Amino acid sequence: MDRLLIQGGVPLAGEIQVSGAKNAALPVLCASLLTADTLQVTNVPQLRDVSTMLQLIRQMGVEFVIGDKGSIEVSAAHVGNPLAPYDLVKTMRASILVLGPLLARCGEASVSLPGGCAIGTRPVDQHIKGLEAMGASIDIERGYIMAKAKRLRGARIVTDLVTVTGTENLMMAATLADGVTIIENAAREPEVVDLANCLIAMGAKIRGAGTDTIRIEGVERLSGATHKVMPDRIETGTFLVAAAATGGDVTLRGATPAILEAVVEKLREAGASIDSGPDWIRCCGPQRPARLKSVDVRTAPYPGFPTDMQAQFMVLDAIAEGTGIVTETIFENRFMHVPELKRMGADIDDEGNTAVVKGVARLDGTNVMATDLRASACLVLAGLVAEGETVVHRIYHLDRGYEHIEEKLSKVGARIRRSA
Repeated sequence: MDRLLIQGGVPLAGEIQVSGAKNAALPVLCASLLTADTLQVTNVPQLRDVSTMLQLIRQMGVEFVIGDKGSIEVSAAHVGNPLAPYDLVKTMRASILVLGPLLARCGEASVSLPGGCAIGTRPVDQHIKGLEAMGASIDIERGYIMAKAKRLRGARIVTDLVTVTGTENLMMAATLADGVTIIENAAREPEVVDLANCLIAMGAKIRGAGTDTIRIEGVERLSGATHKVMPDRIETGTFLVAAAATGGDVTLRGATPAILEAVVEKLREAGASIDSGPDWIRCCGPQRPARLKSVDVRTAPYPGFPTDMQAQFMVLDAIAEGTGIVTETIFENRFMHVPELKRMGADIDDEGNTAVVKGVARLDGTNVMATDLRASACLVLAGLVAEGETVVHRIYHLDRGYEHIEEKLSKVGARIRRSA
C-alpha cells in the first residue's frame, strides 16, 4: 500500500496549475446518461473517483474515449443495464448521482445505497423524497434503491436540509420530466452551477442555479454538448493553506478566486497576504520566525466556510499564535485527523463537533494514518510544516480527490515522495 514520505520545514515557492474539480466532474459524467448523443467533457482530473464513475457507467452500456489533457468523450446511446452495483458504489458516495438520470431516461433504476469516506451519515432520503414527489415509485430492497417511473412529472420540492448531491440528482431528473420542477432550499455550491451550465448546453431549461430556488422546465430530449469542468476550489484552498503555513509564496494558475471568498477571508485574518486576478491567486505566508495568527472556523453550506477545508485549517491553527476554535456543522465524525495531529505534537481538545486548537511552536514528523480524503490532505500539510520526516499511510484516500499531489508540491519545493 502506497505512502507519502515528507521532509518538512521548507517554504513552498513557485506556481501550481489547478486541476478540474472532482465534485463537478462526477455529476457531469452522470449527466451523459440523459442523452443518446455524445458529451465531450474537458478538464477532467485523473482521480480514483473519476475512474470509479467511468467503470460504473460503462457497465450500464455507456462508451467513452479518454483523450489528452483531461478530455473524455462519453456516449450513452445504449443504456441496457440501469444498475449501479454494490461493488462499485460502496467506494464512492457520489455514485448515487446516477439515480436521477437513469430514472428520467430509462424509466427505471436499481442503485445500491452509497458508501464513501467514513466521516458521518450521508442519508439519501432527500433524493428519494424529491423523486417520489415527481411521480417515481421507490422501494428499498436488500440494500438497493429500486425506482420506477413511466415519465417523471414536474413538482415543487422543498428539501429538509441543504444537500449538494440531492440538488444535483433532482435537477438532472427534472430536465426530462413533464412540466416544471421547482427545487427550494437548493444547494448553492459552485459545483451545482457547473452542472447546470453543462445541462443548459445540452438543451435543458434551468434558471436559478447558485440560488436557493432552482426552476427546471422539462424538455423532450437533451442533445450532446461540450463542457469544461470548473477548477477545483478545494484543491486550490489546500495549496493556499500549504503556502501560508510553510511561510511560502505560491501562485495557483487556472483558479477561480471568486468562489473562495470564505477561505481567502480566513487566510487574511490569519496573517497571510493574498493577491488575485480572474484566473489566478497568490498566497504568501509570514516568514519565520513570524507566525500565523489562530482563526476560528465554523463550517457551513456555500457560501459559508467549506467543510472540505476544515481539516486543513486545523493544521494552520495548530502552528499559529493563539487559540482557534473549529466547529464542524455539516458532518459528524469529521475530526478523525485530530489524534494523528496530536501524535505530531499538536495541542487540540475536541468534544462533539467542536475542537479547541492551541497553537504550538513546532510539529514533529512521525508516522500518521489517513482516515478520509480531507484528513489525508491535512496530514500532508502537517508533514510540510513539521520538523523531521512524516510518513503518511493509507494515501489511497488522497488519490480519490487530489491529482498528482506529490508532483505538484515537489514543483514548488516540497521534499515529498511516494513509496510502496
